[in-house]
Amino acid sequence: MVTLEPCRHTGRTGPCTTALIDAGVARVVYGQSDPTAEAGGGADVLRAAGVDVIGGVEVAAASAVNEAWTFAQLHGRPMVTWKAAVSLDGRVADAGGGPTAITGPEAGAHVHELRARVGAIIVGTGTVLVDDPALTVRRADGPPSPPPLRVVVGSRPIPAGFRVHDEAAATLFLDERDPRVVLSLLFDRGVRHALLEGGPTLAAAFLAAGVVDVVEWYVAPILLGAGPVALPAVDGRGLLGVDVLEVGVVGEDVRIVGRVNVESAET
Repeated sequence: MVTLEPCRHTGRTGPCTTALIDAGVARVVYGQSDPTAEAGGGADVLRAAGVDVIGGVEVAAASAVNEAWTFAQLHGRPMVTWKAAVSLDGRVADAGGGPTAITGPEAGAHVHELRARVGAIIVGTGTVLVDDPALTVRRADGPPSPPPLRVVVGSRPIPAGFRVHDEAAATLFLDERDPRVVLSLLFDRGVRHALLEGGPTLAAAFLAAGVVDVVEWYVAPILLGAGPVALPAVDGRGLLGVDVLEVGVVGEDVRIVGRVNVESAET
């Protein structure tokens, strides 16, 4: 059994349907139908060649495996997960506005696992200039994974010596204010899941554009009392609901994962 209907198109490799027919496979069982126009319809090709085909088996489970890819194919842009670490009073830094340790090492390990599952990490120039982040995947164990593309959005130049200029991963600098254009460019590069790790300004822009799909928040048991909040006012958007998928304790922090409910927006 395979999760996705065998494709019938030629991409980097030949059609899966041709390979199965040539191999003499008698039966194919798959979960999710291929949603794309160029590759979908492989089941019919196999049936026409005399292969016994059974589709629609465990569709929900199969679709969950292919969630980001399926979303990208249906929407023409990568799925976007917004990750943030905040204090109990909703702040992402202290009154000085500089790099502030919010969450503990266990939450940090979770974030690196999340980074390992995406094709790009998006930040703004402000985050880079303040934090000088590496934006790489660093795990204590587990198989190595290709580093995500580092995407720096904004017009301010990043001086030489900042880590986004190193060779640990490729970096794309985009002097672009429209999040939809950013995501379109990433889609064309083959990115199907992007992690938004930028600061409040960039997060507000993506939310205003309606292109945040999943939130992954880490709430630390500290009160900063002053400093920038996680999210300023979002232009053109009212109350926006989040359908909670997971809530758990990671070290001393609380991790909340939810899907943005675009139908809940109130203006």
